[in-house]
Amino acid sequence: MTEKPPLLSEGEESESFLAELESEGEAREIAGLESGFSSLSRALNGILPGLYLLIGQPSCGKTAFARQLCDQIAAHNSVPAIFFSFAESKKDLRVRTLARLSGVEAGEILRGSGFLLHWYGVPRKRNPSSPSWERVKSAAEEAKSWLGLVYLCEGNEKTDFGEIERQIRSVQGAGKSARIMAVIDDSQRLGPRELAIDSRLPLVAEKLHGMAGNLKVPIVATWPDLRKEGTFPGAVPQAWAERVAGADVILVMEENPERTKKLTEPNRAVDLHVVKNRGGERRKLPFDFMPAFSRFTEADAGSSP
Repeated sequence: MTEKPPLLSEGEESESFLAELESEGEAREIAGLESGFSSLSRALNGILPGLYLLIGQPSCGKTAFARQLCDQIAAHNSVPAIFFSFAESKKDLRVRTLARLSGVEAGEILRGSGFLLHWYGVPRKRNPSSPSWERVKSAAEEAKSWLGLVYLCEGNEKTDFGEIERQIRSVQGAGKSARIMAVIDDSQRLGPRELAIDSRLPLVAEKLHGMAGNLKVPIVATWPDLRKEGTFPGAVPQAWAERVAGADVILVMEENPERTKKLTEPNRAVDLHVVKNRGGERRKLPFDFMPAFSRFTEADAGSSP
């Protein structure tokens, strides 16, 4: 049986702790992982271990944002990332990434999926290439180094908290790194089916918060905002901070109708409200969302009314 280390005072621990900080080398602007969105990284002080709850109305872009965040964290930090999906297939998620990276619309990629997705293991068809196909292949090739760090998992009715934890530990072991991030899309699917969706939220958040703490990883979980359907009537984004005690960070995504009018359809203006932030400020961050390319870009903060 392994002996527990002796209990040391803060004075005894201080020297080794300072040495640990010094060994980390270069000074960084943020403490956690770089998100790929500069304003978001600054507001959150980077992506640190803990539960990040991303709340938004159906079809507002939560999945696209979560997939982009997953990809960007893997690419910017060279750490493994795992994405659990209960609603979209691996093929759909891969098309989102290819569209965002190549600038070729997802619909066009899907029409030529038999040719385009060969990089992911689908046999290549001998069709004539076009400039669009070449852009997609080139984008996939350029991203190959960090795509090798991203893992996709399709969840089903049998997927539970234990299975998710096992998969995260498996990726940690495969990458020989404790540093990893996880995304759980449509996390309401993990809650007890007999409970109404708003009653599941505290239970799911508590479980995922405990998992993030045990594994020492950041977990981003998406949750539908059904206020317009009457389950949470009249609430402003900030009310979620009081409703969910188990999350370290709560992000609420809402469309900005006034700013959307200034964009070309079907592009949409979106505000990401940081309504709970254990390590810093609460802010409203403006984004532009291009659904055809599953791409979010940070907008000028001064453009948000």
